[in-house]
Amino acid sequence: MTKAVKNRLIKILLSLLILIVAVLIIILNLRDNIVYFYTPTELSQMEISEKKIMRVGGLVKKDSINNDGSKNFSFIITDKVNEINVIFQGILPNLFAEEKGVVVEGSYVRETLFRADKVLAKHDENYMPPEVINALKDDGKWQGQ
Repeated sequence: MTKAVKNRLIKILLSLLILIVAVLIIILNLRDNIVYFYTPTELSQMEISEKKIMRVGGLVKKDSINNDGSKNFSFIITDKVNEINVIFQGILPNLFAEEKGVVVEGSYVRETLFRADKVLAKHDENYMPPEVINALKDDGKWQGQ
């Protein structure tokens, strides 16, 4: 092997080693910051710490949204098999509604009660903001329901 080939091989191996170390550092840091998404059925089968931040998703059960007149809300998330009660203090997103998809982020208070810090309303792939729908209707180009 000539000296030039040896130097090129050393540079390639060193670069590969640095790349592997960088990827490992990124993966280890991301692992600590990932918040997993669970359904109520999955939660019922798990041992959960009250301090662990997690996301729970499902459908908002019909007739389950309660508001005490301020920014305190309670509602039930279901996956049609199991349910979990959720309490939330804040402003709910515009897309939040009964029988619609929702993801809440927070922690357990006790076995069937979840305290949400964030509420993320989900929409389907056909969602359009109301302003866009109104503009299309005004132009006579709206083809939806």
